[in-house]
Amino acid sequence: MRQLIVLMFIAVASFSVQAQKFKGLDVSPLDKIQFPSDHGEAKTLLHVLYSRPQLKARELTKLAPHGKIWRTGANEAVEITFNVPMYLGETAIPVGSYSLFTIPGESEWTVIINKATNIWGAYNYSADKDVVRMQVPVVQTDQSLEAFSMAIEAIEEEIHLHIGWDTVRISVPFRK
Repeated sequence: MRQLIVLMFIAVASFSVQAQKFKGLDVSPLDKIQFPSDHGEAKTLLHVLYSRPQLKARELTKLAPHGKIWRTGANEAVEITFNVPMYLGETAIPVGSYSLFTIPGESEWTVIINKATNIWGAYNYSADKDVVRMQVPVVQTDQSLEAFSMAIEAIEEEIHLHIGWDTVRISVPFRK
């Protein structure tokens, strides 16, 4: 009798394990960049969490329309965390986590650091929570990026957040 109960338990457990459904790969995978990239979290000045949508033969202006608030990637709004006080233009940004939104344009984009966090997309975006807005120029390149991408680079006394997708590139200059 005991063997029968053990056998039934194993059969039920096997069915449960085999019945488990695993989600497939995210079509816009989550990525994280930080600066500097070669230090532990204690020395990281800033890091950015964002999702990386793909063009998939679509037009960039359909995915990130000119003149409209955009989550700057896919899924959740981009989260940018400053571990030290930083400046964007003349505006001080205190230590903490923020959302990063953009308003794409043909020749320049508006970059927005916003107090709201943990929000999906830009559906609940509120300008009342903006910390700073800055216009940055668009640079068109010959190289097309299939996946939306971000990178951070030190240039002189500034830390530039580079954003690129398709042939569009912008650079957001932060400083300590």
